[in-house]
Amino acid sequence: MSPPKAMSLPALLQLIWHFTESNFQTFVLPNSAFGLLAALAAPLLTDCSERPSFQILLIRSLQVILFNWANVFVFDLANQRLPESRLEDRLNKPWRPLPTGRISPETTRRWMLITIPLVLSVSAILGVATESAFIMILTWLYNDLRGGDEIIRDGIIACGYALYLTSSLRIASGLDYNISEHGYRWIAMMSGIILTTMQVQDLKDQIGDRTRGRRTLPLVLGDTVSRWTIAGFTLFWSILCAYFWRMSLWGYALPVLTGIGVAFHVVSGSHDARAWRCWCAWQVVVYALPWLGSMQN
Repeated sequence: MSPPKAMSLPALLQLIWHFTESNFQTFVLPNSAFGLLAALAAPLLTDCSERPSFQILLIRSLQVILFNWANVFVFDLANQRLPESRLEDRLNKPWRPLPTGRISPETTRRWMLITIPLVLSVSAILGVATESAFIMILTWLYNDLRGGDEIIRDGIIACGYALYLTSSLRIASGLDYNISEHGYRWIAMMSGIILTTMQVQDLKDQIGDRTRGRRTLPLVLGDTVSRWTIAGFTLFWSILCAYFWRMSLWGYALPVLTGIGVAFHVVSGSHDARAWRCWCAWQVVVYALPWLGSMQN
């Protein structure tokens, strides 16, 4: 059913939050952390000569989180309103607003008519309107054109991450500065990580994905092969990213040890939800390498 017309503001905010709750800790915060940690190493990634002050970075952190959350909210509205998504969520995430009947697909569609222009306006104020517009296009490709059900889904997600990370870095470091070639190489490497390892999130959702006919890596290659592939690439990127920043031995230890933790949980298959959370933690460790690299130089 649709939400009641006399819904209180706290109830409305809670409903909005439940659309993005599962993505906040695993997507919004890590992406925001990328921008903030990269801003601490701004001279290495942009043409800025010095890092922002703590006071400025604190203000920009709120802007970065707002950008990431607002654009994810649009994605979640588009994703969760589809019939196949509602079927999947009944199996994988039955607490979401649509499976619980707190809002209807039609009302969700109407929300999007308001939310998309609003989020584009917010992004324009933050200085990243172009990136947000491309994110909307990828959202359309992924959801309404069902690219998220095809084998190209990981490519769409990787491109989306590149836009989120670019925007986060631009907002955090200051719009007066440009991302350097070295900075774009780093963002490209992060997209490579997403392309080859983010399938870890699909391990825990195989029942729902199979029900809707989604072609994820675990369902296409098989569970065992996909687990070893994810584990191998996690360790590969851990070493390569540390090498990219010419880290000392202890600098290698941080991403490699957390990467080993991810690989262990993935290969063991004992707790796929925990493997996903470990992957998110490893992701933030990798994001911190430019900052750690700037401290050792």
